[in-house]
Amino acid sequence: MTDDAGRLRRWRNTLRRRPVANAVYRAAVGVIGGVVLLVGIIAIPYPGPGWAIVFAGLAILATEFDVAKRVLQWARVRYDLAMAWFARQHIAIQAIGAACTGAVVVLTLWVLGAIGWIAGLFGVDWGWLKSPIGLGS
Repeated sequence: MTDDAGRLRRWRNTLRRRPVANAVYRAAVGVIGGVVLLVGIIAIPYPGPGWAIVFAGLAILATEFDVAKRVLQWARVRYDLAMAWFARQHIAIQAIGAACTGAVVVLTLWVLGAIGWIAGLFGVDWGWLKSPIGLGS
């Protein structure tokens, strides 16, 4: 594994000596990291690995951008503090947090037309289940 890491480091250093290749590589890392970060931000309120995706996007960006490295460190500390605080709360507060998360999920599924589409699969054609912005029709 050390040999592979050394080879990758030498390859990256070669790119750094070539300004155009370095710029293209940094742009590619920026685009890929930015897309992963955006997907993670969108996925935060949904069940699953939203925050893990956010941290993965920041980690990708941190390989090339110092500001992303600082944001990643800052966000990890704040995330750990927030989760520790939430774990210390009364079960009622935790239930309210879960209910709010569920409400965000249901609301966005409704707006995106998924609820109306699923209802249509079962022959339910209630107008209020359809997306208010016309998606999924």
